[in-house]
Amino acid sequence: MTFFRTPCFILLCFLLLLLGCKTQQNTTTPSSEPAEDSQAPAVSEEPAELQTTPVPPIEEEAIVQDVIEEPADHPQANREFRAAWVASVANINWPSKPGLSSKEQQQEAIALLDLLKKHNFNAVILQIRPQTDALYESKLEPWSYFLTGEQGKAPDPFYDPLHFWIEAAHDRGLELHAWFNPYRAHHTSGKNISEQSIIKTNPELVVKLKDGHYWMDPSQKGTQDHSTAVVMDVVERYDIDGIHFDDYFYPYDSYHGGDFPDDISWKAYQTGGGELSRGDWRRESVNSFIENLYEEIKAKKPHVKFGLSPFGIWRPGYPKSIAGYDQYDKLYADAKLWLNEGWIDYYTPQLYWKINQIPQSFPVLLGWWSEQNLKKRHLWPGINAALGEDEVINQIMITRGMLPKSPGVVHWSIAPMVKSKELATAILEGPYKKPALVPASPWLDNKAPESPVAVPMVDGQSVKLTWIAPANAEDGFRYVVYFRYGEIWDYKIFDRNTIETKFSRFVERKNGDKVYLKALAVTTVDRTGNESGFKEILIDSKL
Repeated sequence: MTFFRTPCFILLCFLLLLLGCKTQQNTTTPSSEPAEDSQAPAVSEEPAELQTTPVPPIEEEAIVQDVIEEPADHPQANREFRAAWVASVANINWPSKPGLSSKEQQQEAIALLDLLKKHNFNAVILQIRPQTDALYESKLEPWSYFLTGEQGKAPDPFYDPLHFWIEAAHDRGLELHAWFNPYRAHHTSGKNISEQSIIKTNPELVVKLKDGHYWMDPSQKGTQDHSTAVVMDVVERYDIDGIHFDDYFYPYDSYHGGDFPDDISWKAYQTGGGELSRGDWRRESVNSFIENLYEEIKAKKPHVKFGLSPFGIWRPGYPKSIAGYDQYDKLYADAKLWLNEGWIDYYTPQLYWKINQIPQSFPVLLGWWSEQNLKKRHLWPGINAALGEDEVINQIMITRGMLPKSPGVVHWSIAPMVKSKELATAILEGPYKKPALVPASPWLDNKAPESPVAVPMVDGQSVKLTWIAPANAEDGFRYVVYFRYGEIWDYKIFDRNTIETKFSRFVERKNGDKVYLKALAVTTVDRTGNESGFKEILIDSKL
């Protein structure tokens, strides 16, 4: 530990000087009541205009007694991934129906994000490509029917929904993961197929299934190249925190009533000298696509996490008590291989069954997937949030116990939280009572960010704590303020725009005794979850 025992006024002058010199990024916060003619800022890599952080009035009284760097056994905020899926296909979650006005879409988005923030979630997984279309401005694919009611039609008044969601999520301290369906070309609820659809522009890449779906042929290089280009376009142009795929690789056999109709591609492969079996050839097409995409994402923006959410059972009999659908044989998804090889940053197998459902038991499957995590990536299972309060809370707690180094779950979907006040309250008053940071990803970045400069000042019967963001804007994604009354530490987590908070100078016990504020600390948390050094500011409670 390093102690600084300098006169208070010298320390204060130094901190105030730093306050006057530092700047913070000026970011736009989408209003909770967006105007009808509002337009989201254009997506750009250009830095936002900077503004000088106000210096606290000098007439306020300084109360710093000492500063201790990295004290032994200092407190740490809880870590847990708390996310919810927001599906756009068939308007499951957002927008609630096609053709809403821009204002109505934005209002619905804000309501969902506010709900997540209020209940101490820290991430949202938004479906932005449900059927080779886009819920964002794209030159590669048409605007989504599920957004405007007409494929290819932009929102009017114009705004970019993905950019709006990203900014609104970040302003609430939430990560935004962009969810893509890599192969589905048309959903049966998607109405008319526009001339801009890949079904019309590249018919050689697409097959029609018996139930009315259209599907891109995963074995074709054109399919792999196009889907990779679509994902990388979003990685390059948008400030997302993650890329996400769900369980739709080759389609479920119920969609096509038999074998996937790829005879033309299969015969071409055989004619070219291919020696793999048909199943292995299909699996290899998906495997190579996932591996190559992971490498491209890391080459462009290493901090952007790549997450996959496969069907929850790899194969029946793995482990021995498990029975059910065989994704390896039916979806041609070798989900075990992807986790074994570490071609992902987080894995979210869809474990939508109850704890005591013996053939598909939640903890049994979670334990098996954990054994496959050879590269020690994040394993954050998907849970069925419609199973009821007790089951959901028990599954969250089981995950914490089985995966203590990086706990977390993803809720399918946000709908039960919206519809059931009882569920939302039970989660908030139970496992999510305290806010939590997203677990760090040290294989992506293990460098601690710069610490903020913090100044506590007397403000009447309160202590106002002001801090300055690090010079590197990427380092200031979240802030944690730790505070100690007497000997008890606690903390609060703040979003990127907050630079001050207040505390009472003392709290009063039931017996009337006063417990004074003794210490404060502020840390920075960067995009990959690294936390800055801890500097404990001792408060002179005699003032």
